[in-house]
Amino acid sequence: MFTRARSRSVGVLIAATATVLSLVGLSQAPAQAATSQFTPGQAWTDTSGAPLQMHGLGIVKVGSTWYGFGEDKVGESSGNAFFQDVSCYSSTDLSHWTRQGNALSKQSSGDLGPNRIVERPKVLFNSSTNTFVMYMHIDNAGYGEAKVGVATSSTPCGPYSYRGSFQPLGRQSRDLGLFQDTDGSGYLLSEDRASGLRIDKLSADYLSVVSAGGPNGSVALFADYEAPAVVKTNGTYYVLGSHLTGWNLNDNAYATAASLSGPWSGFKDFAPAGTNTYQTQTANIIPVAGSSGTTYIYAGDRWNPNDLGNSAMVWLPLTLSGPTANVGWQNTWSLDVAAGTWSGSSNPASGSTHYLTNANSSLVMDVSGGSTANGGTVIQWANHGGANQQWTLNQVAGNVYTVVNRNSGLCLEVPNQSTTAGVQLDQRSCAGGANQQWALDSVGSYTSATDTSYELTALNSGLVADVSGGSTAQGAQVIQWATNGQANQTWKLS
Repeated sequence: MFTRARSRSVGVLIAATATVLSLVGLSQAPAQAATSQFTPGQAWTDTSGAPLQMHGLGIVKVGSTWYGFGEDKVGESSGNAFFQDVSCYSSTDLSHWTRQGNALSKQSSGDLGPNRIVERPKVLFNSSTNTFVMYMHIDNAGYGEAKVGVATSSTPCGPYSYRGSFQPLGRQSRDLGLFQDTDGSGYLLSEDRASGLRIDKLSADYLSVVSAGGPNGSVALFADYEAPAVVKTNGTYYVLGSHLTGWNLNDNAYATAASLSGPWSGFKDFAPAGTNTYQTQTANIIPVAGSSGTTYIYAGDRWNPNDLGNSAMVWLPLTLSGPTANVGWQNTWSLDVAAGTWSGSSNPASGSTHYLTNANSSLVMDVSGGSTANGGTVIQWANHGGANQQWTLNQVAGNVYTVVNRNSGLCLEVPNQSTTAGVQLDQRSCAGGANQQWALDSVGSYTSATDTSYELTALNSGLVADVSGGSTAQGAQVIQWATNGQANQTWKLS
């Protein structure tokens, strides 16, 4: 979402998933099937048939039930987007949502009164106080107050008791988010226009912000990013954010670190460049842990400025692997909640063999000279039907594959685990390393259901398979390079 008069955060925030074993008075959603179906960007209604109002999503898990919070924007437009209520829904499968009521309702005056801005409600459960704590962006019509509001409840949907607003550590805060670390510590993510995107530490009861000794008291500070979300897995923290472009869409980006205080890597895109993150802004990240793994869901908002209540929610699987975060488009996809695994309609069939034709040159990916040796280099060449130009896609999980040359039986790889742009790809015995695993990100099917064009993103580096220099000549090297939206990085399966 965007401001009416000036650029502001399109904001996102992550609400960490808290598991609570038992709560008095807990409102439960109806039981649903273990497998959930999603059609990103299409109309999404609750169990009563009304459009879901979970814009600027906040989410918390209690036992086997998820509770989703959002801005109720029915009847609103970009010129009239004042607070109505914060809605609360429940679901056991993340696909079917039942509206439980209002977590916060409009009041006659004050921060929650008429002509006020209340955005991005995020909730954490504080196990030490047995309290659900909600943070939200509080502002006036001109976005000049730039504060956070805090509300609390003993149950997930409340209603919540509003406790007031403040500027954290005296700094501006517009669109905000929350993150709960594995040790129970809470953090506020906040876009401070004066200094940048901040990560601030919450007090033990989550009701205030405490100085952490970093820049302006922050834990970490990033320049020129907004719409933040943070998730942690396997010891790596990922922060997702948007460039500051107001209403204009942009390619969201991410950085990684082993500690919230850094050092953080540089930012790079987590979806193919030029797709504007499939025409969305980050709203949240939802971990779904099951018996066979964990699926991370990227939850994005596709805002409709003329009818905000009908803005589409776009949920897609998010791959997190070492230094790489990656989202690929799916026309439809399914989630096995119990197993924590997913499958998608835009994923090629595992074991299928294809030519990989470059969209820029119309030449195909080829192992030079028909080599069957480890280290044989990868180039582009005119299609002559040879086995050295045929590649078998073996699914690892989700949209991640190994790409095996039919002639040699060796895997397409980034040599020596390199993370450097410009390194030529080669083939080597399949060993299961991240440098031999490729996320196939559909760059065509989000606009055309029959398009089989993909970017191939190396999980070890986050860089994509690219024909060097955009060459159209036979023999040009296939290298890894940062996604840039150019046709020399697009490969069509045939």
